[in-house]
Amino acid sequence: MDSNKETAHLRELAYVRRRPVTGRGVRGISSKAVTSKAHYKQGNPENNAQDNKSMDFVYYSDSEEEDTDAPDNSYPISCNFVDCIQNRQRGLNKKFQTMRISSEYGTRHMLSNSMMKEHEVKIGNMNKVFCSQWLSHKQVMFGTKCNKLVVMDVSTKRIDHIPSLQSSPNSVPPDIERGINSIEINPSKTLLTTAATNSNDVAVYRLPTLDPICVGENGHRDWIFDQTWIDDQFFVSGSRDGTIALWRVTDQMIQDVTEAEIPNHQFISPLQVKPCKGADKVRALCYNSKSEEVAVISINSYIHCWNARTMKQLMSKRLPHTLENCCIAPDEEYQLYAVGSKSHTDLLDSRTLQSVRKIPSRHSGCGIRSVSFKGNILTIGTGTGLLLFWDLRANKCLESTMNSNRAVQIKAGRGWVDRDDGFMDGVSKYSPAIYTHCYDSSGTRLFAAGGPLQNSTMGNYVGLFQ
Repeated sequence: MDSNKETAHLRELAYVRRRPVTGRGVRGISSKAVTSKAHYKQGNPENNAQDNKSMDFVYYSDSEEEDTDAPDNSYPISCNFVDCIQNRQRGLNKKFQTMRISSEYGTRHMLSNSMMKEHEVKIGNMNKVFCSQWLSHKQVMFGTKCNKLVVMDVSTKRIDHIPSLQSSPNSVPPDIERGINSIEINPSKTLLTTAATNSNDVAVYRLPTLDPICVGENGHRDWIFDQTWIDDQFFVSGSRDGTIALWRVTDQMIQDVTEAEIPNHQFISPLQVKPCKGADKVRALCYNSKSEEVAVISINSYIHCWNARTMKQLMSKRLPHTLENCCIAPDEEYQLYAVGSKSHTDLLDSRTLQSVRKIPSRHSGCGIRSVSFKGNILTIGTGTGLLLFWDLRANKCLESTMNSNRAVQIKAGRGWVDRDDGFMDGVSKYSPAIYTHCYDSSGTRLFAAGGPLQNSTMGNYVGLFQ
């Protein structure tokens, strides 16, 4: 059985093919052949008298021999996590006994057993962390509203600032700067795109060295809210001006920049810029590789579907909830989109954009600020400092094994906030909004960050749960 077919039919947390470690497997007689002969004898009384003699010698025809020698296309599969660990310790997991351990296994186990503990990180007076990505098992990059691009070592908590790329004099900045709203990594993890010094331009870095490659400009007039990679060279950006733009970073461009005697980033223009019909302002977008479509969320509560190959808008549909739709995440295995609004997380069928399920937040009106899929677990970041978890297979909130009949949730710390007179007068109980969160490759560490939900209040929160 092909391993890809196994994963398609078995969305299990862990499984390993069981094969004999030494020697060869013993081939037995086909049960079908034996039962057919026995049935034949029972149905013929004339043969009963010769039972004793016939059982002394059994002859199998050539056709039956071919049946018994036919290869068995199936393999004994164990879904026991202990078997997977022992198989890996013996070194058999590479070729002999292929195995698969989903990172969701560790995530689910740690969440349901309350094993993820918060480690809050102080980052000074930066304002609101809007986006984040894991660069490796020990480094996280995040961007802030005050236009800071930061790489943090999760072991030492050391923080390094990455200089933002300057746009050319031909670029026209927006009237008010917004900062960095998105960080996206291409599928091969060789390039990273984020915002440049001007909030309406894109900046591309090479990984893992973070060498500057190029700045994309003259694509948008207003803030870029989100970006998504289509493949290793093409990516799409969406802006508050209601347009989406297609960009390309070629191998020749990367080679020219890296081989230059004096390294300096280049400037590129978009391949296409198109208005999103029916969209007031583009708020978030994502790419679905299975359907080769780009899904776009607009502030006027519509979802728009674009063909990624032709860059043509296919359809638009009004979202189930009309207030503060600001985040979207795809699950290509189940063909779902998760869209966060003010009080619900809506699961939409990515093929029809019809609502499949409406997941209410634990606290009414708290605002859903970030969503992500990790296997069968949907993680939801709220505006009140809570991280919630929805089990897609059980179709309910992830339950705790420590406290029966109680849903798993994680409460973030307070972080830092500028407590001026206006803040002290207007806020009695403060909790930071979780604007961004992401799991590492193992699924056992969760990075969450954000800041005050109030637009005029300055503050931040950065936490590592492990």
